Amino acid sequence: MSKRKVRAFFGITLVLGDILMAAMAFVFSYLLRLSLALPDAAVNVAPLNEYLGLLVVFVGSMVIVFFFARLYHQGRAISRIDELYTVFGAVSISSMMSVALSVLLFKNSAFELDFPRAMVIYAWLLTIVLVTLGRLLHHRVQGQLQARGVGRDRVLIVGASETGNMILQKIKWSPQLGYQVVGLVTRNPDFALSEVFGTTVVGAVDDLPRLIQEHQVDEVIIALPEATHTEVLDLVAKCDHGRINVKVFPDVFQIIASQVSIDDLGGLPLLSMRDVRLRGWHVTLKRAFDFVVSAIVLVLLSPLMLFVALLVKLESPGSVFYAQERMGLDARPFMMLKFRSMRRDAEANGPGWTTPDDPRRTRLGAILRRLNVDELPQLINVVVGEMSLVGPRPERPVYVEQFKKTIPRYMERHKEKAGITGWAQVNGLRGDTSIAERTKYDLWYIENWSFLLDLKILIRTLFRVINDRNAY
Repeated sequence: MSKRKVRAFFGITLVLGDILMAAMAFVFSYLLRLSLALPDAAVNVAPLNEYLGLLVVFVGSMVIVFFFARLYHQGRAISRIDELYTVFGAVSISSMMSVALSVLLFKNSAFELDFPRAMVIYAWLLTIVLVTLGRLLHHRVQGQLQARGVGRDRVLIVGASETGNMILQKIKWSPQLGYQVVGLVTRNPDFALSEVFGTTVVGAVDDLPRLIQEHQVDEVIIALPEATHTEVLDLVAKCDHGRINVKVFPDVFQIIASQVSIDDLGGLPLLSMRDVRLRGWHVTLKRAFDFVVSAIVLVLLSPLMLFVALLVKLESPGSVFYAQERMGLDARPFMMLKFRSMRRDAEANGPGWTTPDDPRRTRLGAILRRLNVDELPQLINVVVGEMSLVGPRPERPVYVEQFKKTIPRYMERHKEKAGITGWAQVNGLRGDTSIAERTKYDLWYIENWSFLLDLKILIRTLFRVINDRNAY
């Protein structure tokens, strides 16, 4: 089966799955209305078969709204949390739309029926739940098939650099995305056929048209954030062969470009960047959420934290907690708490990055880091207001002094509170990973903050906490 037919198959089965789940939700809502006396006992409810017209309107409205909400646009790596938000909004709109259409279509006709309000509410809630579950199942099956090579796209990565390696690793860790990397392309015209990051360098940028044809490439990813706009346009032009997709990894300015607006100063046009600092009620909302959630979690996890503290004390001499100076809001230092996972003399020769199989770790410390349990005391930092649940991860002052000299806009990370988790971390950038790339993700988070984004990051953190490859 060709790739185009495979994509069409996945798209059709997704639509059919939504229709099936919405129809099931409608039927279940009818049965619930009959069995539950909420808000009162059901009266004069017609047989189910007489609700067929309403069922068609209900399901049809949902499919139409889903189409315009781009829920049938097959994104390769769409966030399931973002999809849930969109499904919630689309089902809410389609439910109201179906009620309005049923009145317009069936009023004073043989098909006119009472659409009980409780049944409308049941159908709305059940549709959100069942459609979401159906889509999760569909994505899981599709991902498993793509991981086995069904409909897999052949991709070239332009850029044999750190950024190219980051994209390469993301593809290798996510076989369900359906990518097969055929090789790397370098900017060096005098390249020698070799391997970089375990992947063959198949050519230089001038060879792109030939490489696309020879390797039957479906997609090109340009991983050159340092390239000028002219260079990027030239690369895109070289990829203008057949029907292939071209994606470009953005630089720092492109990440924030969507937040640029036009302002004026007495008639003089100015580019106005979005203010990166939370203001007004947003600050209050974020702080209230941080305090309430961290306080509740501290109470719930207090037996576990007490048990871990006892184990730390029994395994090696020294304090239970390790307090380390970090840079927080407005670059003010604070003492960040962690369960001690290293020997007392771990920094006898000065500070250093943690690495896989770090010899300074204790045996218990290796387990605590693998499970991310060593981070739990930072909830105390959140309660007292030194940190937030979500935000850029804080760094030590000695590293901040180094990074601010070499990484553009690095200090803007400190215009928001440091977080226990962040946008960079849930995207795999933690541990011994690129600080420059982490900074880009942190700046994107600051520029695009919303309460829903914080919820999304927290949910993704829960899913990653056990199987994080960079947890050490």
